[in-house]
Amino acid sequence: MPKRILCCLSVVLLLYGIFPCQACAVNTSATSAILVDVNSGRVLYEQNADAKMLIASTTKIMTALVAIREGNLGEVVTIDRETTLTEGSSMYLKEGEKLTLETLLYGLMLCSGNDAAVAIAGHVGGSQAGFVRMMNETAGDLGMEHSSFANPNGLDHEDHYSTARDMALLACAAVQNETLMRIASTRTVTIGGRTMTNHNKLLGYMDGCIGLKTGYTRAAGRTLVSCAERNGQRLVAVTLQDGNDWADHQALFEYGFSAYPARRAAVLGHTVDTAAVQGGRSDTVPLTAASGFAWPVGAGERLETRIELDKPLAAPVLAGTAVGQAVFTLDGAEVGRVDLLCGRTVPPELGTAMSTLKTGLPE
Repeated sequence: MPKRILCCLSVVLLLYGIFPCQACAVNTSATSAILVDVNSGRVLYEQNADAKMLIASTTKIMTALVAIREGNLGEVVTIDRETTLTEGSSMYLKEGEKLTLETLLYGLMLCSGNDAAVAIAGHVGGSQAGFVRMMNETAGDLGMEHSSFANPNGLDHEDHYSTARDMALLACAAVQNETLMRIASTRTVTIGGRTMTNHNKLLGYMDGCIGLKTGYTRAAGRTLVSCAERNGQRLVAVTLQDGNDWADHQALFEYGFSAYPARRAAVLGHTVDTAAVQGGRSDTVPLTAASGFAWPVGAGERLETRIELDKPLAAPVLAGTAVGQAVFTLDGAEVGRVDLLCGRTVPPELGTAMSTLKTGLPE
């Protein structure tokens, strides 16, 4: 590819001093916490986020993600006696019961059923050990470098742990899964002969909360992973060992949405800038974004866009042709880029077109 030409520094979002921070600071009662913008992956707040911690039933986000990816929601699972003897929180499965995988997933995410987790693991993974291997493989794929899973339900185990940062990575992957989020955001459901109510009170405590999962053991304390959406921006919050998690998550989201609103620098199909065209019936052509781009921007930060063309444009230029990229920088550091397409066709100048036509005629 020819060397890109920096042709203009054109679109500048002048944010300095325009959007003052409405929430200047935030604190939590958690031993470990993090707040992340889902689309960009930008960390907006962290507190001891890399400490190795017990994660209790927030484990079930991973269980659900693996089960939905590898299983079939309509498959029927027959409950065995061992599953009914699972300790801890339960959806009260009965030996010999036949339930769909989807029903078990509701029991997993709403009732936090440890028995549901065991039933799901045995069905999807062939065994508990087989499913746990799938969980750890998925963790590796997601970049959860400081996590280890020993069971599908989150019961305390020396080889079962994670960090707030790793759990945020998991949550960001989970919220991209429509089936998982449909289940996790459900407050009450009647399915498989059961009516189940979600343990996640944050769904009712605040507008915009769309899940994910609560957790508790005596050793782990209260754990919570949640996601909220406002004006198209999604944030994920994780708190581990936090006795005041409902209030802390609400405070984290208010801080994130107020202090770091997402700013759209490009919208799919919309014009980002114009570029000069040589020898065309028009001197310029609009450049449209092949995809959207937004970034969370704080007070005093400056998000800029520069245009990089593959080469100078010369007529004819055809609509839809990829001709370069828009590069987005925050305070000078690149944070993303999108491809640029010609927004319309620019034919050559009439004289040039006639000359071309004549040279092609026989004498």
